[in-house]
Amino acid sequence: MSNKILAKRTIERRRHWIEELAQISGQFGEDTARVERELTAEIEREGSVALFDHLLLCGAIPEEYRHDTSEEKLYSKYTDTLLAAAFRHIGLTSLVLTERADAADVEVVGADFSLVADAKAFRLSRTAKNQKDFKIEALNGWKRGKPYAMVVCPIYHLNNAQSHLETPENPVLKQ
Repeated sequence: MSNKILAKRTIERRRHWIEELAQISGQFGEDTARVERELTAEIEREGSVALFDHLLLCGAIPEEYRHDTSEEKLYSKYTDTLLAAAFRHIGLTSLVLTERADAADVEVVGADFSLVADAKAFRLSRTAKNQKDFKIEALNGWKRGKPYAMVVCPIYHLNNAQSHLETPENPVLKQ
């Protein structure tokens, strides 16, 4: 029996994508399209294992990316692409929205519903998260006529006490 928490391939995949996302051409739109193409192709080629590897570790922004840099912004688009891929994996139609600001990241359509979703990742070195970090109130305005909206982030980004995200209009479901 192995005591390993992460498979070697999972670690290698993470390292590869941290380096890949640091390859900035200076054309953000082209870089975003490249990342979306390459990531989608990898997931199609390698299947659920690749998707799960990415989802397992994508909630933490690499510390080597300086704050508010092109690498950090491209990492955000990477998480958007993963979120859309996860929805497609469970049989929904989804796409990454291209707006740069004041909009949700992903649009999702199912047989009987539709929603927008916002992916969140943070630096592990940043311990205090505020409600504004999750943009709950703004997300409600980004629905584009959709009845639902959701924020997707690793559970370790949420505090253990009464959620600072919860409002009477936006209850947070807990396990």
